[in-house]
Amino acid sequence: MIGIIEVAFITFLALLPISNPFSSVPLFLSLTKGHSREWSNQQALMACLFMAGILLTFLWSGAIIIEFFGISIPAIRVAGGLIILKVGFGMLNPKETDEVSEEMREESKKKSDIAFTPLAMPSMAGPGSISVVISMAAGSDNLPGYVGISMGVLLVVLVAFMALRGAPLISKVLGVTGLDALTRIMGFLLICIAFQFVLDGIGGYMKSELFLEPIIDKIQLLMS
Repeated sequence: MIGIIEVAFITFLALLPISNPFSSVPLFLSLTKGHSREWSNQQALMACLFMAGILLTFLWSGAIIIEFFGISIPAIRVAGGLIILKVGFGMLNPKETDEVSEEMREESKKKSDIAFTPLAMPSMAGPGSISVVISMAAGSDNLPGYVGISMGVLLVVLVAFMALRGAPLISKVLGVTGLDALTRIMGFLLICIAFQFVLDGIGGYMKSELFLEPIIDKIQLLMS
C-alpha cells in the first residue's frame, strides 16, 4: 500500500506542473463569460471528467501503444522529456499575446459545450500531460504501479476541478500577475522534470543491450 501511495505522489508531482489547471483559469473565465454559474459549473465538471478519461485511457493503453509501434522505454522517456521541455520553456517565457483568440471566444458563445475542447483537450490534457502518463506507464510493469499512477492522475483531476470551480475567487485573489508568476514557477519545475526524463532515457539506453552489445562485440573482436 505504501508503494502505491508513493507512486501516486510521484505521479501527482510530475503531472501537476504540466497540466497546470491554474493556468486554465483565465481561459475558463473567458469562455464562460456571459453564461450562468450553473452552466459554468457543469462545464467545469465535464472538462475534468474528460481530462480523467483522456489521461487514464493513454495510461492503461500505453503498454499496447509502445509494443505495437516497437518503441523502447528510453525512447519514450527522451521524447516525453523533449515535449515537456518545450512546454516548460513556453510557460517560463509566455507570449505577450492572449492564448485565446477572438474567434474561439465567439465560437464558445454559440457552443453548448466547451468541456472537451478547448478545456480538457488541449488545455489540461494536452500532449505534455499525455507524454507524462505514457512515460510513467512505460516505467511500470505491475498492476499496483498502474493503480498508483491512476490515483496520482485522479488527484490532479481533483485539483483541476477545484481550480475551475473556484476560478472567480482564484482570479480575484491572485490576479493576472499572480497567475503569471504561478505559471512561470510551474514552467521552471517542468524544465527540471523534462531534463530528468531525458537523462533517465539516455541512461536507460546506455545500459540496454542495444547500446552495449556492439561495444562488447567490438572489444571481443579486438581481443581475439
